[in-house]
Amino acid sequence: MSASGGTRAVLAALGANVAIAVSKFVAFAFSGSSSMLAEGVHSLADSGNQVLLLFGGHRSRREADEAHPFGYGAERYVYGFLVSVVLFTIGGVFALYEGFEKIRHPHPIDAWYWPVGVLLFAVIAEGFSFRTAIGEARSLKGRQSWRRFIRTAKAPELPVVLMEDFGALIGLCLALFGVGLAVLTGNGVWDGVGTVCIGALLVCIALVLAVETKSLLLGEGAGPEVVARVQAALVDGPDVDRVIHMRTLHLGPEELLVAAKIAVPADADARRIAAAINAAEARVRSAEPTARVIYLEPDLYSEAEAAAGPDPAATPGGR
Repeated sequence: MSASGGTRAVLAALGANVAIAVSKFVAFAFSGSSSMLAEGVHSLADSGNQVLLLFGGHRSRREADEAHPFGYGAERYVYGFLVSVVLFTIGGVFALYEGFEKIRHPHPIDAWYWPVGVLLFAVIAEGFSFRTAIGEARSLKGRQSWRRFIRTAKAPELPVVLMEDFGALIGLCLALFGVGLAVLTGNGVWDGVGTVCIGALLVCIALVLAVETKSLLLGEGAGPEVVARVQAALVDGPDVDRVIHMRTLHLGPEELLVAAKIAVPADADARRIAAAINAAEARVRSAEPTARVIYLEPDLYSEAEAAAGPDPAATPGGR
């Protein structure tokens, strides 16, 4: 996985979550707090998620073969989607179940200083992980808002870690709220309420991640800035008059397929057209290094056909 995949952020999150999970289970054993149990399972699920992301990054580096001629870059999308499923089932659903059980059968929290101490430690550790993820993402985010970055990022690791860490910090605050009220009032129902809120939060985060990674799995095209660079590079030569139409597809976070029909001079012979195509491919790769698979079809531009518009039946996904 390259630096843009956020390996450093994933490793930081993995180390933090393993340490936090152990401390939360210890706190649960001494205090009996259901919020601690839910948070422990949450951190354990997050640790498993980071392992999945690292494994997906490793698998995606395999060389292309006959069965997969475009390589295995999309495996990172597959494992990103699995992370959202794990977060939903193990993290969110378990926390909801445990919270409702605690509300139905409440009991006071023993040794309250254990869960409070662990939660404060977890806030520090998750804050470190979150800061690392933000630092890794800044160079890729540019001037985009964080919301738009989450929606448009082609590498799934950083959005997943950012969402997980952000959710974990909010979950820790909810756990502190539930444990604190349970200790102050002597009513264990509040611990259950905090646990239910944690579960609802995890389910929401998992659904957002599932929607975004599903879109990547279905196949997303390049962003507007990348498309503009590719089109400008294609026509930046003497023998390419214009781009008639173009399609792009991300085969992986850092591998883009470009297919375009380009207009060439009517009097150009085969040798001149071949040279024009080779030069255009070189310009595109120089302008956009992720454009590794390029297919260019030479054609003659027709104003009448252009005015008629594209044929929906000839378009992928059309009639």
